[in-house]
Amino acid sequence: MDSHAGFLNKLWSFISFLPFFFLLFILGIIKGALIGPVAFAIVVIGNSAVIIGLWPAHVVWTCYSVARTKRLGLVLKVVVLLCLPVPLLLWPVVGVVGSLLGGIGYGFFAPLLATFEAVGEGVTNKFHHCFIDGCWSTIETSCTMVQDVTDFCYYSYFSYTDELRENLPPNEKPIDIRLFLLPCCLLVILVGVPFDMAIIISIAIWKSPYMLFRGWKRLLEDLIGRKGPFLETECVPFAGLAIILWPLAVVGAVLAASIISFFLGLYSGVVVHQEDSMQMGFAYIVSVVSLFDEYVNDLLYLREGSCIPRPIYRRKMTHALESKSLGGSNHNLKIRRDSSQNSKHILQQTRSLKWKIQQYKPVQVWDWLFKSCEVNGRIVLRDGLISVKEIEECILKGNCKKLGIKLPAWSLLQCLLTSAKSNSDGLVISDEVELTRMNGPKDKVFEWFIGPLLIMKEQLKNLKLEETEETCLKELVMRCKNDIPEEWDSTGFPSNDNVRRAQLQAIIRRLQGIVASMSRIPTFRRRFRNLVKVLYMEALQASASASHIGANAIPKHREKGSLQRKEDNNVVEP
Repeated sequence: MDSHAGFLNKLWSFISFLPFFFLLFILGIIKGALIGPVAFAIVVIGNSAVIIGLWPAHVVWTCYSVARTKRLGLVLKVVVLLCLPVPLLLWPVVGVVGSLLGGIGYGFFAPLLATFEAVGEGVTNKFHHCFIDGCWSTIETSCTMVQDVTDFCYYSYFSYTDELRENLPPNEKPIDIRLFLLPCCLLVILVGVPFDMAIIISIAIWKSPYMLFRGWKRLLEDLIGRKGPFLETECVPFAGLAIILWPLAVVGAVLAASIISFFLGLYSGVVVHQEDSMQMGFAYIVSVVSLFDEYVNDLLYLREGSCIPRPIYRRKMTHALESKSLGGSNHNLKIRRDSSQNSKHILQQTRSLKWKIQQYKPVQVWDWLFKSCEVNGRIVLRDGLISVKEIEECILKGNCKKLGIKLPAWSLLQCLLTSAKSNSDGLVISDEVELTRMNGPKDKVFEWFIGPLLIMKEQLKNLKLEETEETCLKELVMRCKNDIPEEWDSTGFPSNDNVRRAQLQAIIRRLQGIVASMSRIPTFRRRFRNLVKVLYMEALQASASASHIGANAIPKHREKGSLQRKEDNNVVEP
């Protein structure tokens, strides 16, 4: 009887929710229809103007950088120069088409999602926000998107090409290809690209109905039973929206498979060159299709493995290892499925108990970096490690190369030193927050960023720096190039051990290299300039208040002096 009553309550909750959801959905569509064309025009016109306007400079500078680079051997350089016209001609087409799709998607869906966010938990005056949210913010973000594309095309792209022309380290050899293998690579690519694209796209289309109906089945079961994403009240509108938009996710998955299949086919030429065998290249063409099919089966919880054969395409592989790895992978897949089901069950339990599960996403780590730079920027400005003149050059002339590398490197070094002293397994990014491999972002790009930092933290921990060394090291990050140990001779660094100095300088150079790579991300330049503007305004206010205090102090001193002179003049000598 209780179960019957519970089912009726869930059914009534579902029925009563539908009118509310559809009203929000209609309002969001109207807002998207009104705001979408404006956002679309800003994104398409702005991005297209930047991409097409800078395209001649990109063509000339790319060809020049490839021709002058020492990182590529002669044969590979000639091959790249012969192949460059294809990507250079495709770049404006891809950029404009991507702007069209991005403008349509963001201009319509941003107001729609903001309408549902307006009824979330903690929002006051929800009726007002349902109509206002997502209107002006969508237009502002569209302008920001154009600014980020401009930064990438104008700054980041030329930074990549400049790095390509840098000299090679003494122990590094240029990358080159063996000329006699080039026809074999081209032949395998000509076979592999159309074959892999045709088969992989066919598999994606064939299994897309499974993805569509399995996703709908799961979402509807959660909706009726108020489980999973429908468990929390504030998540219900988004989960309901996911049911409607799920076909778009399926179409996006098929398009992504189509794009990936082209690059998977191209990689067959790399396999031929690495293994010095056409047979291995053709084996890779078939094997990669089997790997894709198994991955899709695992993603959709279909049968394990694949019916497509998987030949060996690496000489180091043996049949025994291959069969063992396949058996082990099947066993691991089964374990992963069981563990994923258990984790989903546990996650639902934790949501029902309203436990907070902290997951540090890439955007949150990115936000922490700039907040840390802002806090530490005040410190280095106060200590005189950077000057107001350098900040003015960054804002007025756009010369942020020195400040944009050294200030984030100083912030990362401060984080590494704090983490090393606290014996943390990860990175201590605040007093109550610790970033580890377990709770860190699962994004591959941020793994490349966090992994080296964890290694450098352990190196600093093993060096056991003294407090005077830490203080001096922070100054040397900002003031020195840190190329050779002898550079620190006149800086007053406490240790005279050249090996220790070289280790510390290597850590600093790696930090600066990481920051240099991050500075090419489109959002970096915009956010760093906003940060520098905040520091500049605070420095001007501090100097203005100091001059005001000094101006007030001078009249008092003069007044005191004048009174003293009057008293001296009034003294009558006996």
